[in-house]
Amino acid sequence: MLSIGQLSKQTGVKVTTIRYYEQQGLIAPPHRSDGNQRRYEPDTLKQLRFIKHARDLGISPDAIAQLIDLSTDTDKPCSAADEIARQHLKTIQDKIACLQRLEKELIRISSKCTGKRVGECYVIQSLSDHGLCFEEH
Repeated sequence: MLSIGQLSKQTGVKVTTIRYYEQQGLIAPPHRSDGNQRRYEPDTLKQLRFIKHARDLGISPDAIAQLIDLSTDTDKPCSAADEIARQHLKTIQDKIACLQRLEKELIRISSKCTGKRVGECYVIQSLSDHGLCFEEH
């Protein structure tokens, strides 16, 4: 059995986050010691590492819950898990495309600024008037 501190240390997940995952049902509720301390099964360590890795990849808690549910039956086809990953990938690709548009626009805006006086500053002007932007972002 592992304490919440041991889980935290071995996974790099904060104690408050472990409690949150417990409240959200992502990890099984722990046993309680005679002193009412949380005591987790060794399998919780593996599950917490799974959750942490998924969160590091930006996967939402809801999607993680679905993946955990899918993982309980090893004979299920993995198409549902694959679909979750593909949907998340699409979201990430959309965000990257948006960030690339933002980068392009900020490069354009900052390159037009002469840096002489704020009254003539293209950065200030363009932020005040979205119509000065080259494309939608």
